[in-house]
Amino acid sequence: MLLDRFSTMLLSGVVPILLLATRSLAATVNAAIGTRNSVNHNEAAEDRHGYGKWSPKVVIVSMFYPEAEVWYNNMKNSSLGDLLANNISVPGLSPLYPHVHCNGNGEICQLTVGESEINAAASTMAFVLSELFDLSKTYFLLAGIAGVNPKLGTLGSVALSRFTVQVALQYEIDAREMPDNFSTGYFSYGTYAPNQYPSTIYGTEVMELNENLRDAAVKLAQRAKLADSAGAADYRAKYGTAANGLYAAGVDEPGVIKCDSATSDVYFSGVMLSEAFENTTQLWTNQTTMTYCMTAQEDSSVLHAIMRAAVWGRVDFSRAILMRTGSDFDRPPPSISAFQHLRLADENGYDIAVQNIYIAGVEIVKGILSEWDSTYQKGVKPSNYIGDIIGTLGGEPDFGLGSLFGGVGFSRSSNADVGLAKRRLAERKRNAGRWKSVRHE
Repeated sequence: MLLDRFSTMLLSGVVPILLLATRSLAATVNAAIGTRNSVNHNEAAEDRHGYGKWSPKVVIVSMFYPEAEVWYNNMKNSSLGDLLANNISVPGLSPLYPHVHCNGNGEICQLTVGESEINAAASTMAFVLSELFDLSKTYFLLAGIAGVNPKLGTLGSVALSRFTVQVALQYEIDAREMPDNFSTGYFSYGTYAPNQYPSTIYGTEVMELNENLRDAAVKLAQRAKLADSAGAADYRAKYGTAANGLYAAGVDEPGVIKCDSATSDVYFSGVMLSEAFENTTQLWTNQTTMTYCMTAQEDSSVLHAIMRAAVWGRVDFSRAILMRTGSDFDRPPPSISAFQHLRLADENGYDIAVQNIYIAGVEIVKGILSEWDSTYQKGVKPSNYIGDIIGTLGGEPDFGLGSLFGGVGFSRSSNADVGLAKRRLAERKRNAGRWKSVRHE
């Protein structure tokens, strides 16, 4: 399923209404801010003790309050300092999360963007374009909980991703009305059947991150001893009955894994939808093996906003890290129906997933800070293509229909690239007819 974040709390009656959680988090954060240094956005530069703009080395990006709270509660008791020491109001952030929080020396900051693609994109864009911050050398750690694919991971697993795919950006026909030869009601824009590459491209379908940085982050996260629970182990064991050990990874204890993320605002559950989006992820990233393991709402949105800021030199896209922890499985074990799994079963993964955001994430943060002078200040140079499906940052994507900018990327200083993009787009549309020849395959 696409991350049923409140499933455990709803079942126990702790959070019957999202509004109650929102009011509670607002009261908690506002009370904490009231006892610390709250910085108005108009006064932030003057209140930086003469340092000018805030220049964090690491920004932690959370999606909703529990993902942020685990940092607030744990960092204040660590050598890294209190994340609520400085609280900067930034125009354009979510009304629910209007502040960026930073520790005492400003090396570590945290932003909560809000749930869903729209909230995440709007909040991230407001932050990366804010004049209160110099983010040119900042590492962005996207750290949240997610649904997990039992073929590759399990409850509590920590996944570091190279790709995130906007899987629901497709045509959809209700399964009850789809053609008899369709395996799913989802199929790509501009095509005529499932498992064909989209011929109509929006530019947000696939984001690829710095693989070398991902691998470095994996090594840092592996230093952590991850949280687990007996309840989570009991639910994981149900996946051991799958034929041919299909879900063997789902039975294992949590670990740090390399696999990719699917973005969608639809909370999906079940074998058929999950396998359909496995195929989408593999097809759209041009990979030979299935690498989809995490499902979430915000990843593509956050990363696309960061990439657009990189075009204008505000950030370095090669410094983005995507980390998700498994709070629930995206499909049921053989003995449980998709609906039972989505709304009735208590998987007991929520608590350990939230804990492991900090347990694994803080090792990445500490590693970046401790190795700043030797490694991270100058950056981790990517050896793979990074960016979106249309080549906005330059280079030739190793997936999709090729760069719309001739491999040189979009240039903000010249309109020539716009003309080139239009010509290339026209060429794509002319060639789109070739998909008609395979529409009955």
